[in-house]
Amino acid sequence: MDIRLKKKSTPYGVKVPESKLTEKSPIEPAPLPEKVVIPLQQNIGAPCQALVKRGDKVLTGQKIGDSEKFVSSPIHATLSGEVSGTTMVVNPPTGALVEALVITSDGQDKWIELEVPKNPEALSVKEILERIREAGLVGMGGAAFPTHVKLSPPKGKEIDTVILNGCECEPYVTSDHRIMLEYGEQVLSGLSIIRKVLSPQTVYIAIEDYKKDAIDHLEELITNLGFEDFRIVSLKSKYPMGAEKTLIDMILGSEVPIGGLPLDVGAVVHNVSTAKAIHDAVVDGKPLIERVVTVTGAVKNPKNLLTRFGTPIRSLIEYCGGIDDRANKIILGGPMMGIAQFDLDFPVVKGTNSVLVVEDKAIREQDCISCGKCIEICPMRLMPTLLARYAKAGRYDDCKEAYIDDCFECGACTYICPANIPIVQYIKVAKKELAKRAASK
Repeated sequence: MDIRLKKKSTPYGVKVPESKLTEKSPIEPAPLPEKVVIPLQQNIGAPCQALVKRGDKVLTGQKIGDSEKFVSSPIHATLSGEVSGTTMVVNPPTGALVEALVITSDGQDKWIELEVPKNPEALSVKEILERIREAGLVGMGGAAFPTHVKLSPPKGKEIDTVILNGCECEPYVTSDHRIMLEYGEQVLSGLSIIRKVLSPQTVYIAIEDYKKDAIDHLEELITNLGFEDFRIVSLKSKYPMGAEKTLIDMILGSEVPIGGLPLDVGAVVHNVSTAKAIHDAVVDGKPLIERVVTVTGAVKNPKNLLTRFGTPIRSLIEYCGGIDDRANKIILGGPMMGIAQFDLDFPVVKGTNSVLVVEDKAIREQDCISCGKCIEICPMRLMPTLLARYAKAGRYDDCKEAYIDDCFECGACTYICPANIPIVQYIKVAKKELAKRAASK
């Protein structure tokens, strides 16, 4: 049976320059920093409470933060050393200020003793979910939703399809591409664990067609490792093809209902880096303390770096040769959905897939010319220009009526707008205001 399928491109979205400067750059370990700053919330959901205090000695991989809430994810020490203090940082998934622990390295990187199962294949679904939860896994495609929660659908929600997302559609970012090439066996192992937990009828691996090396490599591994029921879907590259609702539409022909989730159409989407982390947690007993980060753009030597969480972005940029003189903006993530940073000492967290250095030229916002381009390309079939107009006028209730919650902030509307209106930024402001109002009630 052919394990490779071809699908048409989405009629929505935009074609953006790939700018994959590091697609041929092998993953390198980033130098361990002298200290790390580890936020106690690196996920969507409840923050953790510290399990250690100032002056405590910790080991690499030791759990240092946890919560009793189901929708949360533990935090682990990423260096061995001493807890030297606390500080406050912004939690990228939510934008809220959260407490962070500061650990000063002892230079030894001494690990806890890992609990490696004698026979991983004999683990029950309950044991697998416990290991994933204790390892602190979250979705590593950017959303940072706790993985054990995503793998625990509510009663009555049957999962028919699992899609492994290898579509790295943001310009510049190549961390997932390199993961597929260099850790393909672990990725497929993690996917088989997902399959065991959810028992879907069909498993797809979605990859853009231009990543032929990754497609060929995984196809060979699938055959050699006996995963012939996994199907690779080759998709035409178009932004935001990697969005889970877009993938579901393209692969299954199913549209997630307004206000709904993928599980409402019997589907679950996981990122390839998440699958690799699932393997590490379940098979090797390793907590999530590091990830591959693409450091790219206006740096002298762009790289893909295996980076410990809590590492300041400054040290990654310096390791890549420093910033080009023309650069004036640093973004965590890609240029479409990433978040600009004002502090070079901001730490890498679980959701950080890229550090992008760019030259940002000031562009004057003009009046909307009602061209309708943002409506034509919106992957959620919304009216972005209307949402921006409501947000600018403070008509947030009207934003709600116009389905603003269905916007996943891909930024395609801002990219295509000939009037240079920062549409997605207005939408973000409106969402924040609506969230404040809901919290106050």
